[in-house]
Amino acid sequence: MTCKLQKHLTEERGFNLMLGFIIRPPHQLLSLLLCPGLRIPRLSVLCAQPRLRAMAVSSSSWELPLVAVCQVTSTPDKEQNFITCAELIREAARLGACLAFLPEAFDFIARNPEETLHLSEPLGGNLLGEYTQLARECGLWLSLGGFHERGQDWEQTQKIYNCHVILNNKGSVVATYRKTHLCDVEIPGQGPMHESNSTIPGPSLESPISTPAGKIGLAICYDMRFPELSLALVQAGAEILTYPSAFGSVTGPAHWEVLLRARAIESQCYVVAAAQCGRHHEKRASYGHSMVVDPWGTVVARCSEGPGLCLARIDLNYLRRLRQHLPVFQHRRPELYGHLGHPLS
Repeated sequence: MTCKLQKHLTEERGFNLMLGFIIRPPHQLLSLLLCPGLRIPRLSVLCAQPRLRAMAVSSSSWELPLVAVCQVTSTPDKEQNFITCAELIREAARLGACLAFLPEAFDFIARNPEETLHLSEPLGGNLLGEYTQLARECGLWLSLGGFHERGQDWEQTQKIYNCHVILNNKGSVVATYRKTHLCDVEIPGQGPMHESNSTIPGPSLESPISTPAGKIGLAICYDMRFPELSLALVQAGAEILTYPSAFGSVTGPAHWEVLLRARAIESQCYVVAAAQCGRHHEKRASYGHSMVVDPWGTVVARCSEGPGLCLARIDLNYLRRLRQHLPVFQHRRPELYGHLGHPLS
């Protein structure tokens, strides 16, 4: 089948949006590796920075669930951050997405640990209430990729959790995951990061949650460096792995795409990574490059520079065919090297 690319580019409200449809790239080697008869997936890809008026698609492509990946530049201004995120969520709903992903620290990025603790809220606070109302208003599931949460132990610890929250289209909290691997690193040229100064590591992984796009395994940013986590999630049934992030300007170009594609390939899952971008304040900047990777390791959607969104369709039939033709999980030898990522209980 020939590959057609259709683009519609407009501007409105300070965002730019480019839409491209990629239909079965003609890679002969890939077709051979996947065995005769296994088709490369039909994917609708929307590459980013936002406002779309019209699009031409085949009816079959509309049968696949559409997800939106939002890219923002959070600051210490929580109110303005919400306005920006809400605009992108409403745009995602208008374009027909069933689920929108926001990056880590979508609520704010503070200048220091003291400001982080001061701006944090409990899950039952005003900010999550606004997102609950927004999910209901838009009829959209939301992945809130990293909320600065005052937990039940706040009074004792005076520290918070980095909490990934999933809201359904009724605005109910259906899953929460508290980041288990905290980023305490010192990268030359990027500045020190000591997340544990204000944050407590989460105690456990969470079982994948069923959504209109598929079963989602929850993680956050630095978690992507630990393949045991992704292997545990896929053995528990995950079809989509999420890594909402705020990657730095040095580790981003070197590791961001490589790690995301590796997690997709080894787990045979879709990987959705919403990212912070640009300069948040005088002390911090983020790499951006939000993307969606398919189970073969192909980047099927990617945000361009600046705040915006990208869209991709999730083809779970393709995922199942790939796992059938390349059954790596049946070929594992735990008697030789143990279980790398135990199935969740």
